[in-house]
Amino acid sequence: MRFSILNSDAERRDGLKALLRQINRLARFNEGQDWRQVERTLKRQWPDLLVIDWQDWMSVKDVRHLLSHYPDLRIAVLTDKISPKVVGELMDEGVRGVVARETDPCLIVRAFEMVLLGGHYVPSGALPLNPPLPTDTAIRPFDEKNPPPRRTRLSNGLSPRQEQIMRCVHMGSTNKMIARTLGISEGTVKIHLTSIFQQLGAPNRAAAVALYNGWLTNQLQVLRNKGDNLMRPVMGQAGLVPLRRASQRRFEYPLSANDTAAPLPMAAEPGTAYDEAPAAKLPSESVTESSS
Repeated sequence: MRFSILNSDAERRDGLKALLRQINRLARFNEGQDWRQVERTLKRQWPDLLVIDWQDWMSVKDVRHLLSHYPDLRIAVLTDKISPKVVGELMDEGVRGVVARETDPCLIVRAFEMVLLGGHYVPSGALPLNPPLPTDTAIRPFDEKNPPPRRTRLSNGLSPRQEQIMRCVHMGSTNKMIARTLGISEGTVKIHLTSIFQQLGAPNRAAAVALYNGWLTNQLQVLRNKGDNLMRPVMGQAGLVPLRRASQRRFEYPLSANDTAAPLPMAAEPGTAYDEAPAAKLPSESVTESSS
């Protein structure tokens, strides 16, 4: 299975990879920073799904232009702007699914799976529907004695042996320590860890522990971030993040303690030229004249 991801931020693309690996742990990815790169990858390799992490520089016209050349392309959009107008424009152009960015990651994965199966997904808040309740509908009060049943935790798909290995990894054990504890070879531990990383969509041991325990990893947290990161360049705009300083300070040698910054006086020039000065009499000549 192959996915294409469109977003100019590499961190957000990594977060989407972690989600899409929940659908297929052996999935391959094509990444694009703009529409031109996406069209270039479509000519080489056809994806099963194109996921667009919507940004401000994107427009519906770009989606229309892309689908006019590739009408069979399945597109899912992840966006913050969930309104009947925005969702209606995207669905009219041929987008199969529009998912709110604030949705739970598990539901985002299910929405992508619906699009892969040929269906459509639209968030409930985007539909201009407000059906009235039946007249005989009564709100049932909360019963403290009989609370609602607790939801069971979704299985992560790991085998019992992989569960044991993950508990050892959580405690900080190395591959050699895990092999000695479980009585298996170190190569078997490496094979199990590779399978665990693929199933959880984790790039390393720390991310695997976080996903296994249900914590929110940095990759998934990036998807929920609403622009609180550092200032980044925006497509089509210049000057937000300068590559160098506008004016560089000129280097000056430091002055000594007894020196001042006042300009030094210029050397005095003679009033008359050296060749026009009268010849001075030697003292020996003056002595001979007086003696005579």
